[in-house]
Parts: sequence; C-alpha cells; structure tokens
Amino acid sequence: MVRKMILISMDEKGYESLKIENIVASGVIADSIDLEKVSDKIQNCELNTKRFPGAVYRIEKPKIASLIFSSGKVVLTGIRNKQDLREGLDIIMHSLRDAGIDTYDEPQVAVTNIVCSYDMGRYINLNKVVITLNLENIEYEPEQFPGLVYRIEDPKIVALLFSSGKIILTGGKNIEDIKRGLDFLEQRLETIV
Repeated sequence: MVRKMILISMDEKGYESLKIENIVASGVIADSIDLEKVSDKIQNCELNTKRFPGAVYRIEKPKIASLIFSSGKVVLTGIRNKQDLREGLDIIMHSLRDAGIDTYDEPQVAVTNIVCSYDMGRYINLNKVVITLNLENIEYEPEQFPGLVYRIEDPKIVALLFSSGKIILTGGKNIEDIKRGLDFLEQRLETIV
C-alpha cells in the first residue's frame, strides 16, 4: 500500500508543468455542405475559395477555429479541453442546421492531435543528447532551429527539446499518449545527466 502511494505522488508531481496548448479534432458532420449558403447565413464564417477550399468559422466562446469543407468534413483547432470540443462542436452543428444544412445527428469527430508544453525545470545539453541517444530519431541543426526534434516511436510522439528545459510534445491523440511519451523522454534524458 505504501508503494502504491509513492507511485501516485510521483505521477502527480511529474506532470505539474504539463499544459495543453492546442487540440485538433477532425471528422465528418454531413454528407455535403453548401459553403456559399453557410458563409452567407452564419456570422463569423468566411469563404474565399481563391485562397482556401473551405469555409473558416470562428467561434469566440469557446475560442475555436473550424474549417468546414463541401465534402461534409470539418477540422477544429484551438481547442483547450474536451469540454470546449463538445461545446464548440454543438455550436457548429446548431449554426449549420439553422443555416439550412442537413447534418448528421451524431457528428463523427475525433481528436487527431494534442500539442502540449512542459518544463523540465533544468537545463538540457542538446549536444550531449545528440551524441548519447539514437541519431535515427533525432534532428538537430542549431543554425537552422534552436530546438532538437526527437521522434518517439511508441507512443508516436514528436518532442521539441530546448536547452532551457522547455519541451513541446505533439502527435498524441490523448493525454495518456503524451504522458507516456514524456515519461519515455525523461527516462532517456536521465541517462545523460
């Protein structure tokens, strides 16, 4: 029982600086969508087919940008949590229905990418990381970009490491993937210190 409590407290402590910066979700909400009709009838919905093949619908609360395509597909970005995703999707669906668009009763939308930031709280010697870890999974060209790109295979996460100790993690479809990727990365970095 004592061992279990230690693992829980270490787990909680390990993620205190982990912050979701952006969630991207995509899927299908209708068989087809008349973008001209949508952009004419929905406030904050823009259509400029010369620049982009879909309509851009911005919602203020929760703050989400959605890309709506004539195929019935949608991409939502700027989401901070699952509640915002649900609320934003409800607003989009209601707006489309009010504009006369025949949408699915249940949209088929899922999270496709989560971007998180994390602070290790210590300096990372990026040159030492390159020398010590598997070069196949690393890209580091400091004259081009100040961060080191580390591709984690399982879970499939990409981490951007900065010498300041800040890390950006992307590619996860859920927060558990992000945490597993972070755990793997911290274990690898501990071997270098």
